[in-house]
Amino acid sequence: MKASALICTEEERFSVEDVTLADPGPDQVAIRTLHTGVSIGTEFALIRKKVSWGPFPICTGYMGTGIVEWVGDRVEGLETGDPVYFRGNDAIALADGTAVSCVSGAHCSHIVTRPHTDYGVDRVPPGAAMDVAAMFVMPAVGLNGVDMANPRMGDTVVVHGAGLIGLGVVAACVHRGCFVIAVDVNARQLEIARALGADLAVDGRSADVEKAVKQAVPGGADVVFECTGIPACIDPAISLCRRHGRFVWQGNYGQEPVSMDFLPAHGRRLQMFFPCDDGLRPCRRAVVKNMALGTLKWEQCISHRIGYHEAPAFFRRINEQSAPDIVGVVINWES
Repeated sequence: MKASALICTEEERFSVEDVTLADPGPDQVAIRTLHTGVSIGTEFALIRKKVSWGPFPICTGYMGTGIVEWVGDRVEGLETGDPVYFRGNDAIALADGTAVSCVSGAHCSHIVTRPHTDYGVDRVPPGAAMDVAAMFVMPAVGLNGVDMANPRMGDTVVVHGAGLIGLGVVAACVHRGCFVIAVDVNARQLEIARALGADLAVDGRSADVEKAVKQAVPGGADVVFECTGIPACIDPAISLCRRHGRFVWQGNYGQEPVSMDFLPAHGRRLQMFFPCDDGLRPCRRAVVKNMALGTLKWEQCISHRIGYHEAPAFFRRINEQSAPDIVGVVINWES
């Protein structure tokens, strides 16, 4: 099957290339992509070699929506014409036969994948906008961490880092009836956190974060979600926890070792949680259902919508860190 995909080389060069996908088998489906969402944290960790899921060239992207165009004989529950959300491609090759690492290969005009796996395919429910639903992984990652740490009604929560995953944590904790404090150095992301229901937004550029949090919750927060993925932020975030509180390593800190000060966490008798991934089908279904119902207004997190021909230049801007206004990006594969 012929397709077009956003390809990144080891030299961090981006281009839309003609690619080939293997013809779908009896346990696979073929999907025409409508939209894919960009995960700036994970995708650019792969691009910058902070983490590695396979050799270059790579095709990043792990969330998208589209229309099913072909269904294998052994696939149940999906039909041609179904609107669906997906995690990525099973295999991609350049036109000259060079293998491309699918990490996870969603930024492609077509998808061939096995739907009944942990990273499979599900229908988009009526009422969910296809461009917004394409950003389903980030709130699902946040929901997974919230489900593990289990903040309860009335608990105080600090979300340390209000990127897309942190914003997913904010939304999930607000839905649980928590008092939510969002911390970031990006005014736009803090504004979105407020729109999603955060009770207090603390700008780390101009405020003493620990002082501001302790003024709101003098004993410290019941749960702190460290969502930045920046090792230097770990100890300051731990200091925001109360005694017998909970600390969630919600960020991805890469493949290099990280360190923390032992005594502050030890003295507080903290529980720590290490969520990984998006919680699989239960979390994904929950957030897309909430989008459809209007209880998760995730469209507020989309700052840019671009056509796929614009993607290489846009990725260069992100990689050069010359796009501070970007929060969430959706790529349209039909324009």
